[in-house]
Amino acid sequence: MTPLPEALAAGLPAGAGWLVASIAWPVIALLLVVAGGERFAARVGVLALPVGLAIAAAVALGIADHGELVYHVGGWTPPLGIALRADGLSAAMLLVTAVVASGAGIYALADFGTPRAGQTGRTSLAFWASLLGAWAALNLAFLGNDLFNLYVALELLTFAAVPLVCLDGRAETLKAALRYLLYALVGSVLYLLGAVLLYGAYGTLDMGLLAVAAQPEPATWVAAALMTAGLLAKTALFPLHLWLPPAHAGAPPAASAVLSALVVKGSFFIVLRLWFEALPGLSNAAAMQLLGLLGAGAILYGSALALRQARLKLLVAYDAAAGRLAAGAALAGGLLQAVSHALAKAAMFMSAGLIALSLGHDRIAGLGGIGRTRPASLLAFALAGVSLVGLPPSGGFAAKWLLLSAAVATGQWWWAVVIVLGGLLTSAYLVLVLMRALGEPAESAIAPQPVAAWREAVPLVLALLAVFMGLAGALP
Repeated sequence: MTPLPEALAAGLPAGAGWLVASIAWPVIALLLVVAGGERFAARVGVLALPVGLAIAAAVALGIADHGELVYHVGGWTPPLGIALRADGLSAAMLLVTAVVASGAGIYALADFGTPRAGQTGRTSLAFWASLLGAWAALNLAFLGNDLFNLYVALELLTFAAVPLVCLDGRAETLKAALRYLLYALVGSVLYLLGAVLLYGAYGTLDMGLLAVAAQPEPATWVAAALMTAGLLAKTALFPLHLWLPPAHAGAPPAASAVLSALVVKGSFFIVLRLWFEALPGLSNAAAMQLLGLLGAGAILYGSALALRQARLKLLVAYDAAAGRLAAGAALAGGLLQAVSHALAKAAMFMSAGLIALSLGHDRIAGLGGIGRTRPASLLAFALAGVSLVGLPPSGGFAAKWLLLSAAVATGQWWWAVVIVLGGLLTSAYLVLVLMRALGEPAESAIAPQPVAAWREAVPLVLALLAVFMGLAGALP
């Protein structure tokens, strides 16, 4: 019997069938989760994880062999048809999405596994359906080559991510979810208005055709500004970040990891595609400097607020709002930063969740003694922090080295100052947490609750991947 992923890829151009499979498989798994209901949601979801990871690996191997994979849906080429396209950037994002989603799914089994007799499984069903829906939407965003299809992917991603914020149904998490939804919908309206302007001006939304036809004229500039503003609202970039910390504060750790590591990366990815591929004629020095300033504000403001937080999860959440657009000068460094950031932030949120579960709280002032009782969780948090700070040999170091090299080579030394200062601020809060965690417990501290070793292994593996990315980049 032909395995399902191979069947999905059959009859399509060499390698391109995996592009269809990468979108179709999470959708099929989602439908099976819904059809199976509450009792089978976790089982179906867990079985879907390795298949999705294998498909992402197959796309990466196809890119290594062919350089680029393109599939024209229905056999119709643009502008009449739409295309799916994958290059090295797409392959990297597909793979890191599969890794983080798989890690989040395994980690979440303790919270959203098969319900026991007498328990309701509605929360478990909601989690697995949202995780698979977000996975499918992200893959569509990474493979889409048409700006309207990317709009559809963004909408699907929003409506899959919102339930992750309010899985517990509490009033404060529902409020945070509604705030996120409001920001996302405003962003979608701005993006769609820009897409309409581009279609009216050039008669196409295919990025390859727009790259040839689009000119640096007023309509194009207005469209680019509207679309970028909308995407930055979804990315939670400063000063449009206000929805992100409340969304993380009440969400379960696995959901926070998906939101921070993956969901915001979808809109960030489209910003890169828009400026560097769809509208390369607009990518002048002034536009890139403006995007860089927004990234610099995110790094400094987010890191400064992180230092002021009293709760561990909010500290990680404010840092998550920093530094996603500081990569405009070096696309390779930006890609490596996005991937290492995704792995490190997922590991941090999961580790923070286990520390809070063990102690019964996540107050930074009350972390004393956790280094002895939960050493693996603290190690994962520290290793993830090493990558975020940019210490060698981590992936964060390799990314920041590329960015610093680009800044120095182009004579833009001020970006190097911002990158170094951001690393110092991140190291400050990391040292603060580690000092508290390695200190003596307070006399009034309660006995730590047990945490399964297999669950601690998930963030540790993700943190090690973030570190080893730098080693892999150093290999010949």
